[in-house]
Amino acid sequence: MATIGTKIDADIIVAMKAKEAEKLTTLRMVKAALKSKEIDKREPLTDAEEQSMLTTMLKQRRESVEQFTKGDRPELAAKETVEIALIESYMPKAAGADELLPVVQGAIAKIEADNGGTKATPRDMGAVMKVVQQRLLADGVRADGKLVSELVKQELAKA
Repeated sequence: MATIGTKIDADIIVAMKAKEAEKLTTLRMVKAALKSKEIDKREPLTDAEEQSMLTTMLKQRRESVEQFTKGDRPELAAKETVEIALIESYMPKAAGADELLPVVQGAIAKIEADNGGTKATPRDMGAVMKVVQQRLLADGVRADGKLVSELVKQELAKA
């Protein structure tokens, strides 16, 4: 399987040949960000690091869309939305709530076991989130942080 960087390089060539200016600009921006991180690190990026960079870029664009919408700048919000769609196409599919729920429940069970069988409360939110994030990272699963947070809150409220 090709890395994100090599896919982007190939797509830049395709976009240049097809004269897709907007797509080309976005791809070059992503490539520049990845290259900058690689230079800072002084060694090639791993797949996880490339995904992390793209996740950060997606988060920045979502925040920009929100700000542009509030500022009554729909044309800029639309441009950011197009960039979001393009960047997301390089990310693995994000896990849904049904896939995340067992991980969240398992993390809560682990926290309860670590606390000597004491029921987890909403105060344990940080500890549960930490365990969930570690498990998702270990499994190589991508998940929206807000969705994970909501699931943890719901499950802790049941306890």
